[in-house]
This record gives sequence, structure tokens and C-alpha cells, in this order.
Amino acid sequence: MFLLFSILKVAVVTVVLLTAVAYTVLLERKVVGRIQNRWGPSRVGPFGLLQPLADGIKLFLKEDLVPTGVYRPLYILAPVISLACALISIAVVPFGAVHRIKGVDVFQIADLNIGLLVILGITSVGVYGIALAGWSSNSKYSLLGSLRASAQMVSYELALGLSLVGVVLRASSLSLRQIVNSQTSTHGLLSWNIFGGFQFVAFLIYLTAAYAETNRAPFDMSEAETELTAGYHTEYSSMKFAMFFMAEYANMITVSCVATLLFLGGWTSPFGTLIPNFGGRFVTALLPLFWFALKVLFFLFLYIWVRGTLPRFRDDQLKSFGWKFLMPLAIANIVATSLWLAIRGH
Repeated sequence: MFLLFSILKVAVVTVVLLTAVAYTVLLERKVVGRIQNRWGPSRVGPFGLLQPLADGIKLFLKEDLVPTGVYRPLYILAPVISLACALISIAVVPFGAVHRIKGVDVFQIADLNIGLLVILGITSVGVYGIALAGWSSNSKYSLLGSLRASAQMVSYELALGLSLVGVVLRASSLSLRQIVNSQTSTHGLLSWNIFGGFQFVAFLIYLTAAYAETNRAPFDMSEAETELTAGYHTEYSSMKFAMFFMAEYANMITVSCVATLLFLGGWTSPFGTLIPNFGGRFVTALLPLFWFALKVLFFLFLYIWVRGTLPRFRDDQLKSFGWKFLMPLAIANIVATSLWLAIRGH
């Protein structure tokens, strides 16, 4: 029974994540459309809600073209690596407080005491998919895009990791559940790391580095349509292209989940425990899930808003910003947090 529930939980989380990916694309097209004073998708289904289904059918039925001269094994493996890493990383993300059915925690696939390290490690491996895609495509544009992605990864991975050290120091744990529990109190949002933990600077560093890590505007240098014709996935079509597309949006969701857990109190209410949760056991179990989803949706909206607002950086500006500004600022935040904890006797 334990194995059956575990398999069911994995299947449900995978389906929910892929559905969220599809509708994040629709949300982006709608919001950017409003920013640019146009409607966005509105014809397929009521209010355009069936547009993701139509796009999926279109990509699935398109001819799968493979250019001559590609190194076929890595050309096929590259999108698989990108999507697999994007999907696996969600396995250690807790979506709500512990709620067990038949001994299985229904709101998390795997509860690891080093969950944060696992996410950082898996998402770091994802860049290999982009690098291999550019190299195996036998195209100068694709190769340039993959090289840019690799350099960008190195530039911002360090700043992103260092921005999380202050949160880990405050929680004294790498467990995502423990980090959320350290932000739980009657004070609500004043106990979250972004406010009560004095990690607002770390939050801004993480947010900026996350945009660069997921190759999103204004740091989408690995794609740069005006320069590289789409970058590392120029030579991909049909479902192979769709897998890269899905991986990008799945990574957006994972990054938003991690930001919610580390800085915004995870599934905890912004009102704390001062306002009791009215309702039965079912409502009490689902209310934390609602708060978690609302915070993740806020981060996704922020992603889209930034894309529709800011112009793309130059490649030299991107590297300089990462090494000369974000890195020193992240180190300074670690020093300040350590001194603050030492003064408090933590």
C-alpha cells in the first residue's frame, strides 16, 4: 500500500507540474499581451483557456526534422537531460505542512535533510542539456548560445548559492521543511526571512540570479533571437523543442517554489497563528497549500512582469553585474548575517 500511494503521489505531482507549465505559458502570453496593449490568446476555448492544449497538439504533430551533420546521440539526449532535471528537482519541494495518509506524506515526494543542496545540484546539472544541445547541433549559432549559457551559469550560480547561506545560518538546517518551520510564529509575515530574518538583500540577489539561471529576460543571452536566431535550440523542432520549452518553465516554477520556501514562509499564513483556521480537517490541510500556491503565483507573475518591462542586457554587462556586484554583495550579506546571529547568541 505504501508503494502504491508513493507511485500515485509521483504521478499526481508530475501531472500537476506539467499542467502548471502549460498554463504558465498561457499566463505569460496573456500578461505580456496586456503590457503591450493587445489581447493575447483568446480564440481557442473560453477566454483562450484551451490554447495550451492546442499548442501541445501542434508541437506533437509537427515534423521532427534532424539536420545533417548533427551528433545524433547527444542531439537526442540533450532535451531529455534538460527536462529530466527540471522535473526531478520538484521531488524534494514540500507544498504544505506534513499530512500523512497510510504513512505517506501527501504534500512532498521525498523529505530529505539536505533538500536545498539537492535542488541546487540537480538544477546545476540541467545546464549540460543546453551545452550539449549547442555542441551536438553542428551550428555556430547553437554553439554560441550554449557557450553563453555555460558562462552565465558559472557567473550567477555562485551568487545564487551565497545568497542562500544567510537563510541556512538562521535556520541551522538544509532541510526545506526546517527552514519553513524556522519562519513560523504568531507574527505571520514579520517572521519570514525576507522581513524578520533581515534577508531582504539576499532575496534580491536570489531573485536576480534566478532570472539569469533560468535564462529568462533580461538575462536570456543564450537565446537572443536577434543575434543567434534562437540560440542553443535553433536546430530543434517538434517535441524536442517542446522539451526545452517545458524545461524552462518547469525551472521557473521550481525557482519560485524555493523562493517561497526560503524567504516567504512557505505554506504559512501571512497572518500567523493569530487568526485561527476555521473549518474541518480537510480545510485545515488544504489552506496551507492555497497560501503556497498563491506565493508561487506571485513569483511567476513577477517573472513575466520583468520580461515585459526590461530590455535584454549585453553579454559583457551580464557577466560584470554577476561578478562585480552580486558576488561581493552576497558575501557582505553573509558577514552581516553572521554578526547579527552572533550578537543574538544564536
